[in-house]
Amino acid sequence: MRIGILGAAGIATGLGGAMARAGHEVFIGARNPGSAKEAAATAGAAGHGTLDEAAAHGDAVLAALPAGAAPAVAELLAGALAGRTLIDCTNDLTFGADGPVFADEGAPPVARRIADAAPDAHVVKAFNLCHESVWSSAAPESDGRPLGVPLCGDDSGAVARTAGLITSLGCTPLRLGGLSRAAYLEATAAFAIGAAAAGAEPRLAFALPMVGPAPA
Repeated sequence: MRIGILGAAGIATGLGGAMARAGHEVFIGARNPGSAKEAAATAGAAGHGTLDEAAAHGDAVLAALPAGAAPAVAELLAGALAGRTLIDCTNDLTFGADGPVFADEGAPPVARRIADAAPDAHVVKAFNLCHESVWSSAAPESDGRPLGVPLCGDDSGAVARTAGLITSLGCTPLRLGGLSRAAYLEATAAFAIGAAAAGAEPRLAFALPMVGPAPA
């Protein structure tokens, strides 16, 4: 798969590196050409360049940007992103007195803001629950089993493409339904980061029975 990555920070090199090792053709774009070049070398990406070039690169685009900037960047690139699978892996969080909280309490989830900014892109929320370092492993695991990666989106083709990408990384896609579920994924990130910062293991909270049918 051809994958364009918007941004050149840690998640771009960590997750982008995992994608490149899985055989995908990764192109990293950034505002700063030097940053894009350095990130591409770190990730083993096939190419590097501008944000516009990354947006137009391939089958899927990963928004590995600061959450607060992602909607504005998506709006600027809306034309190039039209018809493409746009994967949002961001969390718009800040640390309060009791741990991580939403940076803009009451605002729509970042994935929805991105979708509104680039209405012809097919936005999928995924990859927002793991630190960039997790992707340095050839086959990320949890308790000896393939890592589960939750995802949600409204376009069935984009969700299927993202699920295939997750599978190619040796992980298990966990389809959670439409993009309206992104709010819950972003809240889960706040919980998980806060629990980990407090020295707890957030995965221990999820040994729950199935209470209903899984979403299609």
